[in-house]
Amino acid sequence: MAMTTFQRAMAAVSLGLVFAAVSTASQASHSWGGYHWARTANPFTLKLGDNLTTADWKGHLAQTSSDWNSGNSPVITALVGGTSNKHCSMVAGTTQVCNGRYGNNGWLGLASINITGGTHITQGSAKMNDTYFNTATYNNPNEREHVMCQEVAHTFGLDHQSTDGSSLNTCMDYFSNTGANAGSTLSTKPNSHDFQELGIIYQHPDSFSTVAAIAAEVAAMSQGPASANRDVGDDPDSWGQLVRQSANGRSSTYERHNGDGSKNVTHVFWTVEATTRCPGCDHRYDR
Repeated sequence: MAMTTFQRAMAAVSLGLVFAAVSTASQASHSWGGYHWARTANPFTLKLGDNLTTADWKGHLAQTSSDWNSGNSPVITALVGGTSNKHCSMVAGTTQVCNGRYGNNGWLGLASINITGGTHITQGSAKMNDTYFNTATYNNPNEREHVMCQEVAHTFGLDHQSTDGSSLNTCMDYFSNTGANAGSTLSTKPNSHDFQELGIIYQHPDSFSTVAAIAAEVAAMSQGPASANRDVGDDPDSWGQLVRQSANGRSSTYERHNGDGSKNVTHVFWTVEATTRCPGCDHRYDR
């Protein structure tokens, strides 16, 4: 039976809706495990503790904050004074951002979050390793900005859009702004898909908050004899178990379960040198 003009029109609309749904799903699908800050309304403000020791890094954090605030995002960042040292001790309700000479341990950047209730972020930290960033290979503003932008955003609950080394022109990919690409500003800022994903992650509000406004209440949750230290230290054994690694070895995720029922989840951004030696190894132990 031949389709009427109306039926053809409706079929075209239906097909268009299917394509739109597929397109939306493919464009924004990089949530980090469904992890998110609990909050009762959008937008909300996440305080970034500035523990950085040089004007250069402070400038990159300011740029990162500005870039993430430039889109239609439910997460608004605000720079505040830091309360820890280069060890980047976590502070409830905030993300603490640090730099330091963390050693020849193979990693450029480290982002850690503490999780309660299965998915709720209560505190975070982001570290930049000057042992590598002070070398000729990595010491350029584009690589520094790429890593800063990515590590801070992991503490929002964002994962990578790509880990194969190609550029999707987002700091949430693993393009390397080094060598011939040192002068490239590709992948140094978020793109529209990052803001789209944040909108999906934070679409539904919670009945309580874990952000800085009630940091004292969040901190109280971790008190008592059963409480474990929720920090992630420089010792890679403190990261817990390797649960996922990209095919090229540049991205690894670790989980550690704590005695108080919470868990720490850590993203590690490895150097090119570490991954070249052994892409499939747990780089903590491949030296």
